[in-house]
Amino acid sequence: MCGIVGYVGNQEAVPFLLEGLRRLEYRGYDSAGVAVLNEDGLAVRKRIGRIANLAELLREAPVAGRVGISHTRWATHGGVTDDNAHPHTDQSGALALVHNGVIENHGALREALARDGHVFRSQTDTEVLAHLVGKHFQAVRGGAGGVAVSAAQLEEAVRSALSQVVGTYGIAVVHSDLPRVIVGARRGSPLVLGIGKGEHFLASDVGAIARHTREVVYLKDFDVAVVTPDGFELSTLNGGLSGYEIKAVEIQEKDVDKGDYPHFMLKEIFEQPETIRDAMRGRLSREEASPKLGGLNMTNAELRTVERVVLTGCGTAFHAAMVGELLIEQLGHIPAEVEFASEFRYRNLPLPKDVLVFALSQSGETADTLAAVRESQRKGHRTLGICNNVASTIARESDGGVYMHAGTEIGVAATKSFTSQCTVLTLIAFLKGRIRHLSSAEGLRMIDELEALPDKVREILKLSDQIREVARKYSHVQSMMFLGRQFNYPVALEGALKMKEISYIHASGHPSAELKHGIIALITPELPSVFIAPEDSVFEKNLSNIEEVRARKGPVIGIGSEGSRRLEQICDDVILIPRCPDYLSPILNAIPLQLLAYHTAVALGCDVDKPRNLAKSVTVE
Repeated sequence: MCGIVGYVGNQEAVPFLLEGLRRLEYRGYDSAGVAVLNEDGLAVRKRIGRIANLAELLREAPVAGRVGISHTRWATHGGVTDDNAHPHTDQSGALALVHNGVIENHGALREALARDGHVFRSQTDTEVLAHLVGKHFQAVRGGAGGVAVSAAQLEEAVRSALSQVVGTYGIAVVHSDLPRVIVGARRGSPLVLGIGKGEHFLASDVGAIARHTREVVYLKDFDVAVVTPDGFELSTLNGGLSGYEIKAVEIQEKDVDKGDYPHFMLKEIFEQPETIRDAMRGRLSREEASPKLGGLNMTNAELRTVERVVLTGCGTAFHAAMVGELLIEQLGHIPAEVEFASEFRYRNLPLPKDVLVFALSQSGETADTLAAVRESQRKGHRTLGICNNVASTIARESDGGVYMHAGTEIGVAATKSFTSQCTVLTLIAFLKGRIRHLSSAEGLRMIDELEALPDKVREILKLSDQIREVARKYSHVQSMMFLGRQFNYPVALEGALKMKEISYIHASGHPSAELKHGIIALITPELPSVFIAPEDSVFEKNLSNIEEVRARKGPVIGIGSEGSRRLEQICDDVILIPRCPDYLSPILNAIPLQLLAYHTAVALGCDVDKPRNLAKSVTVE
């Protein structure tokens, strides 16, 4: 969750570190800090709050130096305090370390170090790791017989310390006696090495350094990197050689900039006509009346042998997986089920041998989803990824998959990634249907509908001002309900999640038909209900549920099909969007709910892109 940026080169480090942290602030914004090396030794500055607070501190107490590491924190162990902010130093005060991840055995390690006389200033697991590396570094130096300190000694100390660690980490380490060296390592938390001329970078996400490098190396689990201005060396935790591949940086400056939009979230909502089209680009064959998904690494014959599909993800990706379950069953005629990735590896899920597992993760680094991938593969199941980052761990470790091509998503509340995931899942379900029972004529009709989606999304985006007025009308409420049926029950859950995430209004999602089975007790004139009620096979049923709410004086916001007069007659407010087949309705219906949550949060003065207590990429369990 936390963000790491490191710089070693011939320029002042602090400007690079602050710029990188600002680009990573979506990963955590409880506190931030830097550690810089110069001729006077190690200088550490850290402060709670946003990066702006750290920048103010550095204006008050500037530091100079051409080597530095930095961190923006999402708190796990210990509260939000200056002492708990990263970087952390070791017992000597000469070594500094930043960390993304969780050290699960930090309690036992802390006790052992305390018995050796170590004194801790924070409640964090990271400070324990800093002390542990420092202890091993002193041991290595003590046994060197007075030989000058070397980068190899710090590397050995990092290896020795990490061999005692249980948990996940992406770390960067500096020492005042090695003013031209950063040592980095990863296990379970992403770390990327940026290559420059006379300078190199480390970061949790390539977006932090994309402005300064066009070539990167994505570290693999158990990689250890020694980085200097002139080069780098990669090895494994056990000291062996680590193969690596230098890759071009694909994202551009505009991908990590808001442009003319007030928030990243709004920019990403308005990018959806393009991101949905990009998810389909090159994947629809009119000649075959079918999708073509070579990344699955499965022939049509192999796909036909699949007897069951399991989809897994967290948060918004879980809601997309729920849509995928319905798509695969309706279009592909294959049994499907959805599992929370956070529970997947802890369940003894009985699965047949001919099962196919899909793992959904926007970042491709979600810790729970990565653990589900590894557990699925451990049990011998073919496991495919649906990711947005082609260099991510899930993309690399899965047996194949489909890239979303949605571009960088910086807003903490997922928007374009949801509709891209739903689009990809529609292609997968469509392909399964074509190799089983759908005719070529039906296939061509589906292609027509899919290709019409981007223009329909553009029509919905034109309703933003209308939706803003609806949002202002209800922004004073304490709670909201979101209801839908069939394909739109997952959309109700997603709409409720968006409202909770960024406006802090309590919201819950329910199947419309469950209203009378208990939920109706909550209906009051102060609690608005949002019904997702397109004119589909259950439209009449949704109308009946709306009438039940109206009879109890509950206000209703209806999301329906354009021209739906009956919905207009019984709802207090309606948002009517273009018609589409029911299997595509989650993609279109999600967008007005995204805008409703966005405009509500803006009306309340909330920090839309950085909602409290949240971070973008959940790389800790």
